[in-house]
Formats: sequence, C-alpha cells, structure tokens
Amino acid sequence: MAGIAFVQGCYFLAAGMWPLLHIESFQKVTGRKTDLWLVKTVAVLVVVIGAGLLVGGLTQRFAPGLIVIAMGSALGLMGVDLVYAGKRVISRVYLLDVIPEAAFLAWWTISLLVT
Repeated sequence: MAGIAFVQGCYFLAAGMWPLLHIESFQKVTGRKTDLWLVKTVAVLVVVIGAGLLVGGLTQRFAPGLIVIAMGSALGLMGVDLVYAGKRVISRVYLLDVIPEAAFLAWWTISLLVT
C-alpha cells in the first residue's frame, strides 16, 4: 500500500498546488472560472489529502480512515469529472483526470484484496 499512497499523494499534491501557485495557467488549460475562491478551496483540500497520503506512504501506516479518504477522494473526483464534464459544466479536459483517479481506485481495491 505504500506505493499507491505515495503515488496518489504526489499526484494530489501536484494537482492541488497548480491552481494555488499559478491560477492563470490552470485556467488556460481548464477554462475560465467565476468562483476562484472555490477552485482554491478544492485545491487546498486536494493538497491536504495528498500530504496525508504521502505521510501514510512514507511511514507505512494505513489506518482504515486513510484508506477511506484515499479511495473516497479518487471516486469523488472521478464522479465530479464524469458528471460535470458530461453536462459541459466544466471543460472536457477534466475527463483526463478520470484515468489516474480510476487507476488509484483500482490499485487500492487490488491492494486490499491481496492483503
């Protein structure tokens, strides 16, 4: 489980830091946003989740709550991407995020089944 926690943690940190560090480039790729405070709020939460996953991966401590957060955040972000990109509320570029989120969810599921 250390590998998945580390990889997902790094991905979440990078994804979350991007709009915090350079909102202009983030919006060039994902489309203009009207509520930047909401973008930054989600970004902060994704960074915090990523940091927690990195700590879990580096210390190899996986309380059930950390696994629920890891899997739930991947599932939640994937669902938001699919629903709102499908409705064209957000850019279709968000569909690219479905790939790593689905991979994280599958990897956690397999890890849990084999341990």
